[in-house]
Amino acid sequence: MLVIEGSTTKTAQMTPENDPIVKQAPVSGRRLLNTADTDGWAASLTTFGIGGRLDWHTHDSEQFLYITEGRGIVATKERECVVTPGCMAYIPAGEVHWHGACEDSSMSHLNIQKAGIHKVE
Repeated sequence: MLVIEGSTTKTAQMTPENDPIVKQAPVSGRRLLNTADTDGWAASLTTFGIGGRLDWHTHDSEQFLYITEGRGIVATKERECVVTPGCMAYIPAGEVHWHGACEDSSMSHLNIQKAGIHKVE
């Protein structure tokens, strides 16, 4: 068993300059589970400031997003969904998608997935 005390995790600011998956800042994240400690699984609490979002990307494994605050968008090439607190999104491995805040709201989500993220041009 592994228990992570939330107060021991640090928030990192992510920008298009230091993270190629970020399309538009402000975005910040707190790594809650590290892949080295969990057989490849990772979990982070990610916060998108107003209008902050990720670029198109894929993951090598499925991804789960649980919305904790605000209003945001989870989108694939075929569909765009507005999400609010309590929504859960499941994104299959390899599906091209992006997620982030709406233009008039911030949004936070817990994201859980295995290692392997790739930007899609």
